[in-house]
Amino acid sequence: MQRLTHGTWVVVADGEKALFMENEGDGQYPVLRVRRLETHENPPDRDQGTDKGGQIGNGRGGTGSAMDQTDFHQLEKDRFAHDLAQTLYKLAHAGRFDRLILVAAPQTLGAIRPELHKEVQDRIVGEIAKSLTSMPIDKIEKAITDELAAA
Repeated sequence: MQRLTHGTWVVVADGEKALFMENEGDGQYPVLRVRRLETHENPPDRDQGTDKGGQIGNGRGGTGSAMDQTDFHQLEKDRFAHDLAQTLYKLAHAGRFDRLILVAAPQTLGAIRPELHKEVQDRIVGEIAKSLTSMPIDKIEKAITDELAAA
């Protein structure tokens, strides 16, 4: 079964950027047109957190164990995954797409999956665990075509 048919939406995302594209071509010769772009500013963790991790006392007056410092950069990536899942739900619910191929770095894909509503899950016809957001559209088209052909 051809997964990248005419009208299939392709979402290419990482933890900070998502390209929403629609295939105006076919599976063999895709022509992806950007329908929406979302970005989320996420500075490095060192620029977001200023405090060191705290310590938990052991209750007997001695020092306890150290607490890990919050990874604000990762928290923002998780928040972006949640927001992306909500946007996909709204678009699916509004009937904007019937078929979806989700492309994201493995860690991002793992963060998005549990956030997806069943209405979106039912429309996913393919997933590709790769980071392609920094590529030009023609390279994204080729990478997706190659990945789907190899699957």
